[in-house]
Amino acid sequence: MAARRPRFEPSQCPVQDISPPSLSVVEDKGSWLPLINCPASFPFELFEIAISQLVHHPEYNSTLILRSETVAEITSDFPESIPRLKDRRLTSSTHRKLLARRPGRDASLEQYCSLYEPEELTGPSSPDILLLTPIVPQGGALPYYHPAVSHLAFRYIQSEPPTLRIEVIPLPDISTDPNARLYRTCLALLDTLDRYGWGALTNYKKRVMHDCLVPREPYQDLYLIMRERYRHLVDTWQEVTDPLKHDIGIATYLMLLWKETFSASPNEPAAADIDEPWRLWPRPPGGFLDFGCGNGLLTHILTQEGYSGVGIDLRARTSWSHYPQATQDILRVHAFDPISTSPDPYFHPGIFIIGNHADELTPWVPILATLHGAEGYINIPCCAWTFDEKFQRNTTPMFPTPGPEFADGLNLGGQGDNGSSYSMYRIWLASLTLHCGWEIECETLRIPSTRNWAIIGASDRAFIDLYGALIGTIPQGEKN
Repeated sequence: MAARRPRFEPSQCPVQDISPPSLSVVEDKGSWLPLINCPASFPFELFEIAISQLVHHPEYNSTLILRSETVAEITSDFPESIPRLKDRRLTSSTHRKLLARRPGRDASLEQYCSLYEPEELTGPSSPDILLLTPIVPQGGALPYYHPAVSHLAFRYIQSEPPTLRIEVIPLPDISTDPNARLYRTCLALLDTLDRYGWGALTNYKKRVMHDCLVPREPYQDLYLIMRERYRHLVDTWQEVTDPLKHDIGIATYLMLLWKETFSASPNEPAAADIDEPWRLWPRPPGGFLDFGCGNGLLTHILTQEGYSGVGIDLRARTSWSHYPQATQDILRVHAFDPISTSPDPYFHPGIFIIGNHADELTPWVPILATLHGAEGYINIPCCAWTFDEKFQRNTTPMFPTPGPEFADGLNLGGQGDNGSSYSMYRIWLASLTLHCGWEIECETLRIPSTRNWAIIGASDRAFIDLYGALIGTIPQGEKN
């Protein structure tokens, strides 16, 4: 059984007779106020690992922050705005930029994250203080997501028991009462620091891995652009579902996935030369098929951004008639019949198939991709269906897999036992994908849904061409 983290027990620092005393600076840069402390659940040797998480991932502690970007790593000639502390040696500083999740509302902010170690070391060199210093231009103000301080310090005090402490230099007239926002923010920061240290002590591993195929930074940057471009849909939306919840994120992901997967035309100009570079990015040679397109929003976004494709579903949705005519023309009512011997006009070689919460259609995606010589597909399963009935984890047989470790590489998340019905369904879907001749790649998408796991079929061209030729569904002249 995994070790349980000790109870987080913070307390307000006393105003007087605190030990050890508060920080002090060589020059007059304000008075440090010890604000809050707690017993440390991890040894001093792991403090540097814990504070590294704070420096490089501020978004984990604030939903208003998108991410941080490192501007520079400083090891000498430190800026004057970084305090020089008595009895401490300033060893390094990371100059970072905090990017707001909603740049139209909150401004970005640059900040120094500085490390200090005792001048008289009794052991190996290691920092015991992380000090954050916001860089505010003359006449400027701190954004809402940043605590109202000129400096904020995290300390590891090697007492018995060891203690974590936060000290601050508050801005004028800022309350430090336990009910005030500054105190509550520091309370959350202290809890996060202690949790990071405990995770390092117990070798914590993330349950799921994001950004396996598409890097986080370009995804976040493009997503912000797309969200603003389609925000107007909220006012005229005709469906019950939230138009901004899933499809904008999935469209963003696909645009970047295709950019990394397919080749650009040698005759196209450099994408950096235009305001909308994605219009010149590589894309599926046969276009895309949104298989079970539902409200049609994903199809609408992709076609509006210059991608060729079509969306099909069993019935039209109310939202379809409110799209521009160009989108209406490529949203089609079509009943997919898996046992029909007639050619299906929407499946052809070179296409990329999208199964976005397609439910009953989900298991057919890898099969159709193989039969029709697709260039790839993405399947984001929601409700668990096999070919003609609901998936039953106790009775639905698996397709052959390389071995028991097959599921470990699927990025399923959870506790790792893969015993839930949804986990078993995803393993079954992956085994089907492998059976159909596709290389398996998995991603946990950055969309606000518990059903955000995706399986991407990467083309195993030789197998798929042979399979298609054997059953006669791909004319020989159309194969690559």
